[in-house]
Amino acid sequence: MGELGRVLIILGIALVVIGGFFLIGPRIPFLGRLPGDFLIERGRGTLYIPLATCLVLSLVISILLNIFWR
Repeated sequence: MGELGRVLIILGIALVVIGGFFLIGPRIPFLGRLPGDFLIERGRGTLYIPLATCLVLSLVISILLNIFWR
């Protein structure tokens, strides 16, 4: 039971962090408008591919996880 408790606590903390990111994310001016993000508008449809934003966020998260879990 102890292991299940730890997993639930970690999942809860992760959900709080993700929720906080969704609240704060729109206030970060450069997020989603980097040079490698693609926006294709044709007719009635729009396709947005945030390639550079995903790469930057992945790099930042990887660095933070390596710092905190070593």
